[in-house]
Amino acid sequence: MKKFILRFSAAIFVFIVLSSAAFAQSRTDVFAITNAQIVTVSGPNLAKGTIVIRDGLIESVGENAKVPADARIIDGTGLIVYPGFFDAYTNLGIPAPTPTTRVPGQPQTQNQPQTQNQSSSNSNYPDGLRAEESAAEKLKAGETQFETNRNVGFTTALTVSKDGIFNGQSAVVNLAGDSVSAMIIRAPFAEHITFTTLRSGQYPTSLMGTFSALRQMFLDAQRLQTIQKMYEKDPRGLKRPEDDKSLQALFPILNGEMPVVFNANKEIEIIRALDLAREFNLKAIIAGGQEAWKVASRLKAQNVPVLLSLDFPKRTALASMEADPEPVELLRLRAETPKTAAKLAQAGVKFAFQSGGMKNINDFLTNANEAVKNGLNKTDAIRAMTLSSAEIFGVENRLGSIEKGKIANLVVVKGDVFDKLKVITQVFVDGKLFEPKPPPKPDGKTPTGTTPTGTAANVGGNYAVNIEVPGQPIQGTLNLTQQNENLTGTFQSQLGNVPIKDGKVTAEGFSFTVTVDFGGSEVEVFVKGTVSGTSISGTFTSPQGAIPFSGTKTP
Repeated sequence: MKKFILRFSAAIFVFIVLSSAAFAQSRTDVFAITNAQIVTVSGPNLAKGTIVIRDGLIESVGENAKVPADARIIDGTGLIVYPGFFDAYTNLGIPAPTPTTRVPGQPQTQNQPQTQNQSSSNSNYPDGLRAEESAAEKLKAGETQFETNRNVGFTTALTVSKDGIFNGQSAVVNLAGDSVSAMIIRAPFAEHITFTTLRSGQYPTSLMGTFSALRQMFLDAQRLQTIQKMYEKDPRGLKRPEDDKSLQALFPILNGEMPVVFNANKEIEIIRALDLAREFNLKAIIAGGQEAWKVASRLKAQNVPVLLSLDFPKRTALASMEADPEPVELLRLRAETPKTAAKLAQAGVKFAFQSGGMKNINDFLTNANEAVKNGLNKTDAIRAMTLSSAEIFGVENRLGSIEKGKIANLVVVKGDVFDKLKVITQVFVDGKLFEPKPPPKPDGKTPTGTTPTGTAANVGGNYAVNIEVPGQPIQGTLNLTQQNENLTGTFQSQLGNVPIKDGKVTAEGFSFTVTVDFGGSEVEVFVKGTVSGTSISGTFTSPQGAIPFSGTKTP
């Protein structure tokens, strides 16, 4: 038995070590994009230039940049290179809360947590009014979750929870990286506030109550900070002040060290946010901003930037003879919203584009183009999704433009970025190359041997698989159950019998994760594969690297 354990441990050790070696050998860190049109954003465009990428950074850029001998060359003839696009307000990488299971017959109290994800706190305030919540602590690592966004050209995003009045502290993240620390560019960036109410039975339950609660919390934080400073200077004769994480999280905001982002679309909401910012001398940012054009002069006067949503309002019901006419306000909102960016630019208000939670992320560039059609300069539109975002987030020395020494976040496009027929050919995040799959042909056909777009491949069944570790292959069995695009099942091998998680099926293949125990520690392995008839193949990727596998369907 002891020999078996030693042999088993050695096999796992070989798997991890050789996986890491294979991954290191397959990775190319040096690229050269040649003969491309380069939109630098921070300077003049280059009609025909070269960009050299090494170790995740832009090593050189220019018309006469030298191509290193060890570079993988990408011929950019007919292509345009832009800085990687920012989505300036998202919830990317933050898992949705998991509802708790209530014990039958046990009533739920007002202060009972609603989700399993919430951590304990010494706050005197209920969930939803806790400013100390951190996006960085909730972030989930893994590159596959960002694939759809990268395929549109996004390389960086501001992400924050969407729950509560205080949404917590946001993080600026790159949309690649096998660990949270590899993803984060800046955290925390800002505190976020949404003008909403708490669940039934908890104060505040009205919007007026929400504004009152916010103002009172800032006053309480001012008072607590003053008392704590007095106590630290000389505690004799003074009652020890309370310790409250929610109020203490407001200290850097009151001190002007951290911005506060108000999620506000209506004119009255924006005015109330600006009033609150002026009263407490806050560094404010408006997110959403559908009616920001109505208060553009005040935004400019208070030097408040806008994270402008491109989720333009649409008609929600089909037009018919029997349908009631739409309210004039709604018609005006739909007509005026695409003009907001141009009006903000004209007023000198700094703004960046964000997706606003749009259902189809491909609408981002489409609606950016609508802003251009409605008066926004095209150069300003590109800036709004690159350098302006970086400047608002305070990372312009690292991102937002194509300059020597900056992080190699790039988007390579065939055609104009706002053209419907454009094709994004390559995306670089932290210098790592991602190549989006080509779109279907205009006739709706896909290359021979593939499944039409939108149709899930047939993956369900049992497979005998071989993980191709050199010198020490590992055999196992995959039991996959498919329901449309969802995949469940188990993976059985020397590593144990474990359930698969986050299983998904696409037209091209499948993916899932498994968690295995190694030396008392849990290791998450991401599995991605394709199916061809009764055969499957792909890679097992752990934090140490990737290794190929293949398999055959069994009766």
